[in-house]
Amino acid sequence: MKLTNKSSILAISRTTIRIKRSFYYYKIENKMFDKNNNNRGFAPREMVKGNWKCSQCGVEITELPFEPAPDRPIYCRECWAKNRPPRFSR
Repeated sequence: MKLTNKSSILAISRTTIRIKRSFYYYKIENKMFDKNNNNRGFAPREMVKGNWKCSQCGVEITELPFEPAPDRPIYCRECWAKNRPPRFSR
């Protein structure tokens, strides 16, 4: 079916634009584009409870987001921030 009537073409395009616009407003209202939302769509990680000591400063660590390997060092947040590998910038 070919549309030749200018007013019907405009009506269809306006309806399409309204539908797209309402979809984007829905996304914004549901905070899909919220920059203060730190979870980025991921579920919170399960923490492993235990008693460990930081390999560098010796502070006690009671929770880790992973099961530590016995042959690798464990660092607290402060020591990890000092020793972590540099990030590549884009």
